[in-house]
Amino acid sequence: MTKWVYSFGGGKAEGRADMKNLLGGKGANLAEMSNLGIPVPPGFTISTEVCTYYYANGETYPQTLKDEVMAALSQVEEDIGLKFGSTADPLLVSVRSGARASMPGMMDTILNLGLNDKSVEGLAKRSNDARFAYDSYRRFIQMYSNVVLGVDHHNFEEILDEVKEDKGVSLDTDLDAADLKKVVAKYKDKVAEQLGKPFPQDVHEQLWGAVGAVFGSWMNQRAITYRRLHDIPAEWGTAVNVQSMVFGNMGSDCSTGVCFTRNPSTGENEFYGEFLVNAQGEDVVAGIRTPQQLTLAGKNAQSSDLPAMEECMPEVFKELNAIRHKLEAHYKDMQDMEFTVQQNRLWMLQTRTGKRTTKAALKIAVDMAREGLITRKDAIKRIDPASLDQLLHPTLDPKAPRKILGRGLPASPGAASGKVVFSAEEAEDWVNNRKEKVILVRIETSPEDIGGMHVSEGILTTRGGMTSHAAVVARGMGTPCVAGAGEIRVDYAAKTIKVAGQVVKEGDIITLDGSTGEVFIGAVATIQPELTGDFGTLMEWVDTIRTLKVRANAETPLDAATARKFGAEGIGLCRTEHMFFDPKRIIAMREMILAETEKGRRAALAKLLPFQRQDFIELFEIMQGLPVTIRLLDPPLHEFLPNSEAEIAEVAKEAGVEPAVVKARNTALHENNPMLGHRGCRLGITYPEIYEMQARAIFEAAVHVSRETGRTVVPEIMIPLVGAKKELDLMKACIDKEAEAVFAEQKYSVKYMVGTMIELPRAALLAGEIAKTGEFFSFGTNDLTQTTFGMSRDDSGPFLEVYRAKGIYEHDPFASLDQAGVGELIRIAAERGRATRAGLKLGICGEHGGDPASIHFCQGAGLDYVSCSPYRVPIARLAAAQAALGGSSSSGTA
Repeated sequence: MTKWVYSFGGGKAEGRADMKNLLGGKGANLAEMSNLGIPVPPGFTISTEVCTYYYANGETYPQTLKDEVMAALSQVEEDIGLKFGSTADPLLVSVRSGARASMPGMMDTILNLGLNDKSVEGLAKRSNDARFAYDSYRRFIQMYSNVVLGVDHHNFEEILDEVKEDKGVSLDTDLDAADLKKVVAKYKDKVAEQLGKPFPQDVHEQLWGAVGAVFGSWMNQRAITYRRLHDIPAEWGTAVNVQSMVFGNMGSDCSTGVCFTRNPSTGENEFYGEFLVNAQGEDVVAGIRTPQQLTLAGKNAQSSDLPAMEECMPEVFKELNAIRHKLEAHYKDMQDMEFTVQQNRLWMLQTRTGKRTTKAALKIAVDMAREGLITRKDAIKRIDPASLDQLLHPTLDPKAPRKILGRGLPASPGAASGKVVFSAEEAEDWVNNRKEKVILVRIETSPEDIGGMHVSEGILTTRGGMTSHAAVVARGMGTPCVAGAGEIRVDYAAKTIKVAGQVVKEGDIITLDGSTGEVFIGAVATIQPELTGDFGTLMEWVDTIRTLKVRANAETPLDAATARKFGAEGIGLCRTEHMFFDPKRIIAMREMILAETEKGRRAALAKLLPFQRQDFIELFEIMQGLPVTIRLLDPPLHEFLPNSEAEIAEVAKEAGVEPAVVKARNTALHENNPMLGHRGCRLGITYPEIYEMQARAIFEAAVHVSRETGRTVVPEIMIPLVGAKKELDLMKACIDKEAEAVFAEQKYSVKYMVGTMIELPRAALLAGEIAKTGEFFSFGTNDLTQTTFGMSRDDSGPFLEVYRAKGIYEHDPFASLDQAGVGELIRIAAERGRATRAGLKLGICGEHGGDPASIHFCQGAGLDYVSCSPYRVPIARLAAAQAALGGSSSSGTA
């Protein structure tokens, strides 16, 4: 027979900490504390399997559950020496949820259950405190009526306020027993009025009503939303914990509080917490009264006049401090604990792994490894890689004043202030000529905005999601970005943004917090990141564990230098098209596009050659012999042409043609679906002179750096969008021919590789053939995802949310690799490619290269490296180490 109920308390328990899936986190930890001999109010846990049964069987319970609950309740009565429903010595219980993953505040709780019109008198006599008894009863009626019976809590708050007003007092504590009896009577009248029936007096009816409400709250909207945001499966269910009540509000020898075994903000090894004398736990959370510090050190740090527990309850404090050390040593992690002191007797109500800031998580993990409490491998597994984003960018000073303007999506982390500008051209002008710091504000960005995006302190868009052009480019540059701020209205003509009556003009200063998606009026002070200390120590440990190499996506000296600072082992993707948007180069690029003959195109490309060569020289010098993978020109040519009348006139003048010619070329190059059009190697095959110029620039730069520095320079030249072996054959022949010419001219040669970007399903399926020519594969997972799913990452945001809500896709496939579909194509390509060419170098260079779940996939698929934006390199390094260790445990980070 299935066991549904597990008892705990009295120094023993039927459960253990490793039964979290069955008992939920709270129940498993209550059982574990009981087994450790720690004072825990006795109780029992109804398992998560009952929740699963409840929803699978029309919200009914297993047949034997009632008998098991009654037996467990009898055990509690025996342990505590009180009787449930007794009019003389009533046992009161709390009924709380307890999922296997912590979901704070998402589900329902009922306290003081077991009170009715008769048992409240028994509680008053036993405690010798009628005020306490009726205060407990009024709290219970309000909580039970709201959670179980559906009577809105504001009804009760109004009654309480009326009674206080009639008596001329402002605090609940100013009401005496007689006042609270009135409150209770009015509460019961309100319930009867709202429901047409009286408040339940049968304590067993109360108990089953509360159990049903907790199970029901597993499917309330806030819990559903929380699970979706934190990837918690609905089928896990919640347990229900029924536990004897202990009271922190029976007088001055009672208290209740919350504490941490270490400081959750800084990670310092110091006892940290607060408590309230003569209070219940909800009073601590509600913030109605000013809490007191546990320790003298905490009291002094807060400059508090209130006595610390260490002073006013020294014996209790000594016991609590001993339990602190015992629990941390047992669980080998920082604990978050709740406790109640009833008449100088300490009871522990909960322990769980404590939430903490990333800075604290690093310090705690490193310190515990040094203390010998955990291993270095444990420390590595304990940090959530994504949380490192908080440490790698400037953040807003938490003490700085701020005024909110609006909100969008936290598209690229970090914080920045600057003057508002509305076009990429203005951004470059304000930065280069006026020496101002700017925030680029656009409805949405496009590739031609890259120059302005690059010089801006931050980017704000009113359209687009987490994988929009602005978000992806900003993350790659390490620039704070808030995207999709739909409440903000941009008026390009008036050069203003408006939100709910607030107007910000060009030149006004705003601040972006790319980590939260908030936009503020004016400048807000920031704190710069610190990459040494605990961070540096953990990264040293990480690099001894991981086997996957980590490269960066970079094409500017700043990006490359940033990547090296963060520990990149080479460049996995240099997008050469980004180099052409510079104002000094875009004119020559446009001349090339407008040229009607090969001779004209070559003349324009000759102007670009020295720029490209210098770009590659700088990258090779910064990378100091590390591999550099260079993708030849990829986007369709129309992206380089102007759209505004002024720009068209300027280009026409430079090219010596009429504006009509530029417009005609624009029209001719227009494509209905440029993502699937004339781009990638298709450009190289149509206009081989483009790839010839780029190859020459690469080889001349490689020869120069190798000759000047004596270092080995091995460029990896990548042909994009290959779908057939013949395409790669033609392009490799073009590159090899250029290499021979340069090496002959320079009388100096370097090694190089020619490979391809696998970003089409056909290329993945034909990888065995393509590998006969290609010396390496880099999976361009952005486009491979688009071409596999048949949807655009820029346009899919709205319906993807619907798909996720309906459970069609568990994750956004542009944020985290679709392992079932896109991942299978990668596995096929890897297997077939290496069957043809043993030791074929394999990597990924899409946005997924910085996503921890995708990195775990890459480890399993046998790839050699991942490449990501510079600011995600430490995240990728940590995720790669966790993948090598076979998993991660990141529940402790905030």
